[in-house]
Amino acid sequence: MAYNQETIFEKNQTLSFEFERYILDHPETLDQIPSGAEIVLLPKYDPELYQINLKMIQDVRHQDDHPLVVYVEIEALAPSRSRLINPYMTSHPTVPV
Repeated sequence: MAYNQETIFEKNQTLSFEFERYILDHPETLDQIPSGAEIVLLPKYDPELYQINLKMIQDVRHQDDHPLVVYVEIEALAPSRSRLINPYMTSHPTVPV
């Protein structure tokens, strides 16, 4: 399946959001990232996006000669969870008036 630019953006946006959440939960991870480094997220569960992201950073490195790159290989994403508590469907809302 060939990803279009919108799909690539959405998938990378999700990865970036989840990586930021991971950093908030594991701030010690920042010690492994040199100041000024580019971070490249490589999802092993999505080989196509892995290759796209790898190629994008290789292209940028050739243009900018940017030596500091940290690759973050990601095994999988856990299913997203809802924070709703006891939702139920009804045809007549019970909101007090």
